[in-house]
Amino acid sequence: MTKQVCSNIGLWLLLTLLLGNYVVDLEASHHVYKRLTQSSNTKSPSVSQPYRTGFHFQPPKNWMNDPNGPMIYKGIYHLFYQWNPKGAVWGNIVWAHSTSTDLINWDPHPPAIFPSQPSDINGCWSGSVTILPDGKPVILYTGINPKNQQVQNIAEPKDLSDPYLREWKKSPLNPMMAPDAVNGINASSFRDPTTAWLGQDKKWRVIIGSKIHRRGLAITYTSKDFLKWEKSPEPLHYDDGSGMWECPDFFPVTRFGSKGVETSSFGEPHEILKHVLKVSLDDTKHDYYTIGTYDRIKDKFVPDNGFKMDGTAPRYDYGKYYASKTFYDSAKNRRILWGWTNESSSVADDVEKGWSGIQTIPRKIWLDRSGKQLVQWPVREVQRLRTSQVNLRNKVLKPRSKLEVYGVTAAQADVEVWFKVRGLENADVINPSWTDPQLICSQMNVSVKSGLGPFGLMVLASKNLEEYTSVYFRIFKARQNSNKYVVVMCSDQSRSSLDEDNDKTTYGAFVDIDPHRPVSLRALIDHSVVESFGGKGRACITSRVYPKLAVGTKSHLFAFNYGSQSVDVLSLNAWSMKSAQIS
Repeated sequence: MTKQVCSNIGLWLLLTLLLGNYVVDLEASHHVYKRLTQSSNTKSPSVSQPYRTGFHFQPPKNWMNDPNGPMIYKGIYHLFYQWNPKGAVWGNIVWAHSTSTDLINWDPHPPAIFPSQPSDINGCWSGSVTILPDGKPVILYTGINPKNQQVQNIAEPKDLSDPYLREWKKSPLNPMMAPDAVNGINASSFRDPTTAWLGQDKKWRVIIGSKIHRRGLAITYTSKDFLKWEKSPEPLHYDDGSGMWECPDFFPVTRFGSKGVETSSFGEPHEILKHVLKVSLDDTKHDYYTIGTYDRIKDKFVPDNGFKMDGTAPRYDYGKYYASKTFYDSAKNRRILWGWTNESSSVADDVEKGWSGIQTIPRKIWLDRSGKQLVQWPVREVQRLRTSQVNLRNKVLKPRSKLEVYGVTAAQADVEVWFKVRGLENADVINPSWTDPQLICSQMNVSVKSGLGPFGLMVLASKNLEEYTSVYFRIFKARQNSNKYVVVMCSDQSRSSLDEDNDKTTYGAFVDIDPHRPVSLRALIDHSVVESFGGKGRACITSRVYPKLAVGTKSHLFAFNYGSQSVDVLSLNAWSMKSAQIS
């Protein structure tokens, strides 16, 4: 946002206290800003704010984090989310609620869940929705009790005939699951219940994230009636050394095609089902997943060879992306992924602009035919916002060249480009020690020329390139005289803004594609967020950026090649994007 000189001495003192002694660490790794959690200075965002998004979900004001309990009910999509109704920092958390008919345009409703029982009086934290066999949706969520212990609660709709589910009631039996001296659960690390699934023995299962010392684990509970829950002797899965597992998610995927699978499904006779276990690692603030087999008899998840649930596991998104949650969309037979993207600006800037946090565009997610990775792609509904298309074909990007794309609103756009790489034999040989793609991208930023790359897009760029965010590829030989290649995708924020107070981390990911074939890149650009999809969704990177010059109509878009070999642009399609209706 544009910095302003604050003449309000009271606000200045408030921010001074904020950055001083008024920050308290919570076990859940959020900060409590005592003097700001109920701030009366929270501003109502105006249309003049340059960093408000046009088509990403965000509430009108205040803090937002985890997506909770997404579902479809009677043809209506529901999104609940962690929200602070009193300020632009974390605190006073309730379950806010919005509905949609298309996952893009949203109408708000009163908060569905807010502190009102002893079992959640100190907070209503994350959880999930389960659709029971009779069609009734039930929320399982984490509450914070008077002892600041994390316990699990249930809420259900008051009126099932209301497709918008505007009112919810809590069970008088809450909490349903709680730590005690017998079960050995860490009372400060016991949260975020998943969508439950029904076993062949007709018992419900649900997992809850936890840790014991450095062991991260998914604790399993079972129930016959969804009311009385019993802790299983063994967790679904665990890993020593990974720390707290937040926001776990567990769901089946099919080996054939991109269709979704209902959470309790045993699979059709011709299907080969695998399962995905995803966790949000509190230590790293990233979402990791493993693919494996679910033993329904032992209630154990066994990762496939090569997978380990720690910081080496593959990630949904290699940028700023956390606390994700999927749901099965029965109307369109697909699994949809939501994820939270926090700000990269300072807390003081968040308070000044009056809001913090957005949700990424919902993504369809499925298992690649190789069975070794997941693929993600923005839901088709977002294409309804496309307008004013520009199409470029068969352009050559010579070494150290760039091509400006005219005719689109570059600050709010959807861009898809296909590159054809020439002279693969001229690729540099990758250093065997380069196993971290983020480190490669950080050390070899966009200004560093190599045999093949960098080539890609410059987005949210100022006219003279004082500011730009570059999303690009580099291609390396796996070793000398080899026909195997390593493709690295980078999102470089180092030149994204003249404001040095922002986090301008550079991100990177390996992309499992064959560079002999055309290389694809898609970017959803929305003022302060860039969602990038490489290799048709085999690698995803989300970035938050806050340019000072490249805002609104002063933003530009370029295709570029700064490598030593020419690169062909087979096709580049760019669309201006209309704003979504998010009340």
